[in-house]
Amino acid sequence: MIESTDIPSLTPAAAARVAWIAQRQGKPGLMLRLAVDGGGCAGFQYRFGLESAVGDGDVTVQTDGVTMVIDPDSLPFLAGAEVDYVEKIGAAAFEVRNPNAASGCGCGSSFSV
Repeated sequence: MIESTDIPSLTPAAAARVAWIAQRQGKPGLMLRLAVDGGGCAGFQYRFGLESAVGDGDVTVQTDGVTMVIDPDSLPFLAGAEVDYVEKIGAAAFEVRNPNAASGCGCGSSFSV
């Protein structure tokens, strides 16, 4: 069972980026979906998407009026994680800081537990 303190969080920077994307697409209320899939060079990979509805069993997290949606199968892999939006020289992306990841790959999109 996941404790409320283990629910992943969404930073204000990530929430602002999702809101910007939703506004640009003309779809107010668009939500960020975070999932974990098998694969990637380290064993598991993060998958981001945009959703307009919450699915059965999904957990939702709200920050600054923006919702992040996580399916129940992915939730144990993301307990205590933080999703941020980071801009670096030459790149900008959503980034997951995951305390459950024992190691990761160089691109930052896959991890192992």
